[in-house]
Amino acid sequence: MKRKTKIVLAVGGVVALAGGGIAGLNTRGEAGVEVRVETVELRRLESVVRANGWIQPRVSVDVQSDIMGRVTGLYVQEGDGVERGQVLLRIDPTQYEAAVARARAGVSESLAREAQARASLLQTEQALRRATEMRSRDPNLISPQQFEETETQAQVQKALYEAALHGVEIARAMLQEAEDQLAKSVIRAPINGVITRLNIEEGETAIVGTMNNPGSLLLTVSDLSVMEAVVRADETDVPGISLGDSTSLTIDAFPRQRFAGRVTKISHSSTVPPQSRGGQQSQGVDFEIVITLNDPPLGIRPDLSTTAEIVTARREEALGIPIIALTVRERSSLESLEDDLGSTREVPVSGISPEDDDVEGVFVIRDGRARFTRVDVGITGREHFEVLGGLGVGDSIVAGPYEAVRGLNDGGAVRVLPGARRNGTTTPKPE
Repeated sequence: MKRKTKIVLAVGGVVALAGGGIAGLNTRGEAGVEVRVETVELRRLESVVRANGWIQPRVSVDVQSDIMGRVTGLYVQEGDGVERGQVLLRIDPTQYEAAVARARAGVSESLAREAQARASLLQTEQALRRATEMRSRDPNLISPQQFEETETQAQVQKALYEAALHGVEIARAMLQEAEDQLAKSVIRAPINGVITRLNIEEGETAIVGTMNNPGSLLLTVSDLSVMEAVVRADETDVPGISLGDSTSLTIDAFPRQRFAGRVTKISHSSTVPPQSRGGQQSQGVDFEIVITLNDPPLGIRPDLSTTAEIVTARREEALGIPIIALTVRERSSLESLEDDLGSTREVPVSGISPEDDDVEGVFVIRDGRARFTRVDVGITGREHFEVLGGLGVGDSIVAGPYEAVRGLNDGGAVRVLPGARRNGTTTPKPE
């Protein structure tokens, strides 16, 4: 967002607060335009980014079921505190107990087959040893065909025994899987925390949890000891926000209270991906900012609405001018005025780039006339701009009404409204 646009928006807000009385102040006559005057002074300024969002715990776990079945026991209610490993609910284990029994029987059967194969292997190995001894004493005691058959039978039995061993491993793995499924019929707390959401009742059927099926969420356990505010800031404000920036938050559920926090995370992608905007380039782009609360209040809950004011810059002693006082004039009009006035021109335009169409400045009161003076501004406070150059402490500037500031011409006569002058000091004042 260009600075000119920001100025217009800020001034528009001031005009809204001023109400309909502004129109009556724009009285022009021979005595000059009626204006309010303020003296430039040192102030304590803070640049603040405001953003809305919600409260959430830093750690929150959605509990889903890995098996399907009817809930036969529910041991917690929403709001209950739980400890890691505590039983929260049970799912009917009947079919899973039966699966474990079948798997155990399968292990027993595979062990029996393994024992049988081992015995057969021992028998064939003994027969092979005898045949080998007989052939070594006298080759005529056993024919080559008989020896080959005995040797082949021993190899077959060895392969059958190895297959039986693998069968035992498979059966034991199936038993482990069945026991794991049975263990999943008991849902335990994954962390220490509070039940912040409960979507299941005893007697209902729990379904297998999937990311695309919100109905599979059984409950949520949240650690409420560390709470965060997730706010969405406009893309134009994100570059000025840094990790560690101090923040003041208001929570709708706790009126007339403010809570301190620090920025702990700044997202690197927008909340709405470009491919999801449907080609609407003018759609606003927001980024999520995570703020950790320093001291969360008792009774705070997730999803509460909050508004954050992130302090992006602070000046303890800065020249400040009211937001309404800063105005914009076209560079061409200033140049034409300089041509008309010649060397007597009092409007400084040094440092203005030829590419700049507009010049920011204020009207300084000199000898009853308003002189447009270019200023360089820094951070934007709640009601004042920081002035980096162009003014000094004690300068009197036109600070309203808005219609008067907008319509003033350089060198125009002005008349200070009764009671509208504000005296300045060099003592910093907080914004």
